Amino acid sequence: MPVVHSSTAPAFTMHNATFTGLAAPSRGARETCVWRTELTPGVEGQAHSLTREEVLVVLSGGAVATVDGTEHDLTEGDALIVPPRTAFALANPHERPCTLMAVLPVGGQAVLPEGEPFTPPWAR
Repeated sequence: MPVVHSSTAPAFTMHNATFTGLAAPSRGARETCVWRTELTPGVEGQAHSLTREEVLVVLSGGAVATVDGTEHDLTEGDALIVPPRTAFALANPHERPCTLMAVLPVGGQAVLPEGEPFTPPWAR
């Protein structure tokens, strides 16, 4: 069973957020991708959807999730379940970073508005 140490996991930056890839096919996972996301303070959300269900758990800080046009305040310990093909965005209007853990089935893809589905690098 492979171990991915967070200190050596690949990190990617996109839309004022940092994504640290923990479990993905390139790191030994066969069915589930897991990554840590850090939203910088004051960041606005980037609208997108996914082809598969995604679950996000707030580890520290807080965020505002807009799911299908409805805003939801998220705080430490909260879980957000985003259905497939549902528009959503995560914003951090707070003064401290927000750290989340994200889980997506292998093969799940992101879709930006008016774009083609793609596999984010942290989930490859």
